Amino acid sequence: MITTKETTTEHYKTLLDVLGRKYIKAKIESPYDFIGIASRGVSAHVITNFRKYFNIPRELTAEMLNVSSPTIYRWIRENKKLKRNFSVQLFELADLFLYGSEVFKNDKDFFKWLMLPNTALGGYEPQELLEIPGGASKVRDLIGRIEYGVYS
Repeated sequence: MITTKETTTEHYKTLLDVLGRKYIKAKIESPYDFIGIASRGVSAHVITNFRKYFNIPRELTAEMLNVSSPTIYRWIRENKKLKRNFSVQLFELADLFLYGSEVFKNDKDFFKWLMLPNTALGGYEPQELLEIPGGASKVRDLIGRIEYGVYS
């Protein structure tokens, strides 16, 4: 699948839906926009939107963000603004999950793939890499290879 500006635009519109347009007022046109939006501050409620959209338990979300589940609960309850790095990490995860769901044609198959050991990732399950710095980009690169039919 060749990515065009039109499909990229639709992808980022959907990403805004995933995170919640109520909390993200800016337009997203590229992953670099994540940094600017995160620097201005993002409500912790985007975590709830992300979890609900992809049906992810709070404990798994906490693991991917490398914080505790009670911390996420407290951030949301207190309507905290996320620190920039947590916001960017959440944007990247949402973007990755949306991309994976697009490539695999549905959430179910993508999430099943995330839980399977992959030799292209050194035998790790893709989901194991999501909390590690740079791990999400390695998983995204592999999904890109799958999208274009490169042996992975």
